[in-house]
Amino acid sequence: MPGVYLSYPFCSQKCTYCNFASGVQPRELEQNYLDTLIAEIAGHDWRWNPDTIYWGGGTPSRIAPEHLARVHRALPGAPWLEATLEAAPGEITAEAARAWRSAGINRVSLGVQSFVTRELRQTARRHTADTVAADVATLGAAGIRDVNIDLIAGLPYQTAASWRESLEWIARLNPTHVSVYMLEVDEDSRLGLEILGQGSRYGAAAVPSEELTVELYEHAIDELARQGIHQYEISNFARPGHESRHNLKYWRLEPYAGFGADAHSFDNGVRWQNVESAAGYVERLRRGQSARTEQVSANPAEERFFVGLRLREGIEPEAADWVRFAPQIERFLKAGLLERTGARLRLTRRGVLLSNEVFEEFIEAA
Repeated sequence: MPGVYLSYPFCSQKCTYCNFASGVQPRELEQNYLDTLIAEIAGHDWRWNPDTIYWGGGTPSRIAPEHLARVHRALPGAPWLEATLEAAPGEITAEAARAWRSAGINRVSLGVQSFVTRELRQTARRHTADTVAADVATLGAAGIRDVNIDLIAGLPYQTAASWRESLEWIARLNPTHVSVYMLEVDEDSRLGLEILGQGSRYGAAAVPSEELTVELYEHAIDELARQGIHQYEISNFARPGHESRHNLKYWRLEPYAGFGADAHSFDNGVRWQNVESAAGYVERLRRGQSARTEQVSANPAEERFFVGLRLREGIEPEAADWVRFAPQIERFLKAGLLERTGARLRLTRRGVLLSNEVFEEFIEAA
């Protein structure tokens, strides 16, 4: 079944590592945005009912519960099998959690990133480890027991010891899902720009080496597995039966419709994207224009390898794929980056660490 992604690109602060099209924006724009979002949903050609919805951002937990419910009423398919809301630790009240559950939310993703105070303060995060523990308890009391915790390996001042501390907190809180990302260094974040420019602001000079960051990531794979939280995608780990139903649609090339600024969609072999800025999104819809700014036909072979190989279960290439990508497959099998089991291919553990290089070759050959 298809899914729905809802973009809410508003935050109370901009974290130093963030490279998303989100941030602190005028309150009036934030208020108008929800009306525009509902208008886009109402104007969509609904040929199917979704079974998952996912609120991403930004910080969609900022939305007043009554406005969240308004958006949900505009969507078909309720009650959904899975409805996820991204939330900032320290901004969850018992009243809000109960309202989210009443509106259909049954999964919350907490942008924790670290449980170590020094690392949090350096990246402009305001919560503490105790804050996260209180939030998990509040969500559970409201009936939301599927909780994801995001962690980032490679933050300023992070060490092997501090990383173990964060993983120990995972064991204490016992979430159903964990996402582990390695710090992305690019020009779209303040920290990334500072690192590329060899500066020292935002703790750039205290970012761990690439080698240590990889070690932290690999340690997380082993430690989370020991806790019963197994890797099912490059950055995602879950207890059995608690994988993100919505995100699996992306990696299995199932259809989904995105609404809001910078939202992406995929259906019937076509991908499209909405205008990136929230202001531009509101303005286009006010003028009666489509929010879409880019549309491309997907290359099925390229997508199977580039997207599907992210899953630890791997992919089952079509007959033509074995011929088209024979040189790449053979080279990666010999290099120990891919492994074959019957008709399936998947990345090895070493292949996961070098996945971008693997994907790039398949894209070039597609």
